[in-house]
Amino acid sequence: MRFGPIPLSEAEGAILAHSVALPDGRLRKGCTLGPGEIAQLRATGRTEVIVACLDQGDLHEDAAALAIAKALVRDPVAAGLDLRPVGTGRVNLHARLAGVLEVAPDRVNALNAVDPMITFATVPRWQRLAAGEMAATVKIIAYGVARSSVTAASTAGASALRLRPAKLSRVALVETHTDPHAKPLGADAITQRLSALGAGLTTHLHSPHREADLAAALASVTDADLILVLTASATSDPHDVAPAAVRRAGGVIDRFGMPVDPGNLLFLGSLKDTPVIGLPGCVRSPALNGADWVMERLICGVPVTAEDIAGMGVGGLLKEIPTRGRLREAQ
Repeated sequence: MRFGPIPLSEAEGAILAHSVALPDGRLRKGCTLGPGEIAQLRATGRTEVIVACLDQGDLHEDAAALAIAKALVRDPVAAGLDLRPVGTGRVNLHARLAGVLEVAPDRVNALNAVDPMITFATVPRWQRLAAGEMAATVKIIAYGVARSSVTAASTAGASALRLRPAKLSRVALVETHTDPHAKPLGADAITQRLSALGAGLTTHLHSPHREADLAAALASVTDADLILVLTASATSDPHDVAPAAVRRAGGVIDRFGMPVDPGNLLFLGSLKDTPVIGLPGCVRSPALNGADWVMERLICGVPVTAEDIAGMGVGGLLKEIPTRGRLREAQ
């Protein structure tokens, strides 16, 4: 592609690089100059104009963006993503359903390394999206780009992302209490979290904060896809009441603690093949915390391992929740 000033007499078919004010309006940048537009420019006293001229091996920005977007999402229905109409060298990709976004970072990076004029940006990996929310954008910076670069970028980024929609809908919450007369405070915020992915509390049990009682309550859950445990007193050790109760009920604990703050005191396990999340107390606030990252993936059918949780530290320092009993830094 050639870029720069050329005489108006040679500008037909070129792309206007910068908007030009006219007595009765404006010629927008990016428009293709025809006889009418050139006449309007001459009427302003101009003899030359700054344009972009595509070479034979180039693709227009819109054609390039659309080709790359289609390579990224070969089957929109299977990928759970919609390609919005192209314009100004941009195609936006939006979630068709609520879910979490699976991204292949190596493919995204490889695509962006092909040509600086070709860019692809996504929301963070595994971010929860509502139906219709933007997941990613393809943007061609220049007015045109080499066809060979578009082909290389399309190959490098092929099928780099897909939406993982919600699969689990039946969730059990077991809360413990040290005072049977105290009002539980955890269900409202948890219900809001679940509803964002179309899930809901089908079972809500209460138990004294004792290992045997909690184990019995957990063992009684028979119709849930996911079990959440929220204790009245923070779980501070792998052998504390809640993880011990999961084991006593016949379950296993795969991971205690996570490098995400707020959310450090989470534990992850299973009971009769049903995932169990021991929730940190910060879930009583609607603010984002580490439990959201684990719960959202599991609801969307994405397995979460101890290694996955160990890898959440980069980006794991989240916004402080002012209502925490002990803030990171003393005031």
